[in-house]
Parts: sequence; structure tokens; C-alpha cells
Amino acid sequence: MTFNQKEINQLIRLRRSIFPKDYTGESVPEAVVNQMLENANWAPTHKFTEPWRFTVFTGAGLKTLAAFQSECYKQVTTADGTFREDRYLGLQSKPLEASHIIAIGMKRDEGNRLPEWEELGAVFCAVQNMYLTATAYGIGCYLSTGGITNFEEAKSFFGLGAEDKLCGFMFVGMPKGNVPDGRRNPIEKKVTWVTD
Repeated sequence: MTFNQKEINQLIRLRRSIFPKDYTGESVPEAVVNQMLENANWAPTHKFTEPWRFTVFTGAGLKTLAAFQSECYKQVTTADGTFREDRYLGLQSKPLEASHIIAIGMKRDEGNRLPEWEELGAVFCAVQNMYLTATAYGIGCYLSTGGITNFEEAKSFFGLGAEDKLCGFMFVGMPKGNVPDGRRNPIEKKVTWVTD
């Protein structure tokens, strides 16, 4: 089997984070979201632990997510003295700008056969597969690792246990216009070749 290498290289280089403010408000077809999830499921996974877990919010489910995360944020940050009204309001409103939001979780291998970083690496490979699929379909997406991502109190809402991790939220939407240009420093600054 052969692939068009030029198109694959272009797909990788055109992958971008497209933020909710740049979505049209149109719904992304469920078939595309399902394809994103199916391709995520083919990420590399040591010992086939397949640690990725996804909870998909759409339609009225976006309001459910918005209500949960804003109240979780309020409860946790009021207790520790870091509450900010603007963040609270953002957690209530931002989800409603997306067509779908996919909560990304890492389910720890019950036998602890692997270090946690390997399981997290597998999850983020799955996220990259989702990004590339969205790019191929002309869909915008963005992985947010803020908000309640690091709140222990949030994990059970997403079906995650004490040893698991909530890794972020992928916002998905129809992009308004052209994808912005990307930028990277030259690879030569980041590679050392050892030839003898």
C-alpha cells in the first residue's frame, strides 16, 4: 500500500488549534466526530493498554458540561481563595461556542505495568490523531488544558478514578475562514546527528 507523501506532509503542517471564537456556530457532522474518535483509537499504545477515554458533549450536553465545570470551579476555588468571576463566567459560556466538546481522559492500567508518562503519551498521540482527522475534514478544533482539567474533584464526573487523569477538553467547530499560517523554528536547531 502506498500513500501520497506530499499530502501527508501537508496535512501534518496544516494542523492548527482553531479556537471557539473562530467557529461559525454550525454543527459538525456526527460522522466526522465519530471518525476523529475512531482514528484516536488507533494511536500507539504500549502493551495495548489503550488508556484514552472520551466523553462527548453536544447539543444540550454542552449546557450540562458548562454548568458542571463552572460550579466545580467555583466550589474548589472559593475554598482555596483563588476564585475569579471572569473565569467562572467563561466556564459557563465557552462550551456553548462549540459544536462538540470531547473530554479527554487517561485511564491508568490497573496492573501499573507502565509508568504514567507512557500512558499519557499514548493519550496525546490519540489527541494528535483527532487533530489530524479534523484538519483532513476542514474542521476546527482546539485542546484546552485549563479550567477544571487539574481538579481532582472533577474526575468522577467523567468516569475517571483516583489514579486516572483528566487531560483536557477538545473543542470542535466549523471554522469561520482561512486557517492561520503556522510557524516553527528550524528542525536543525533541535536535532543532533551521531554518525560514528
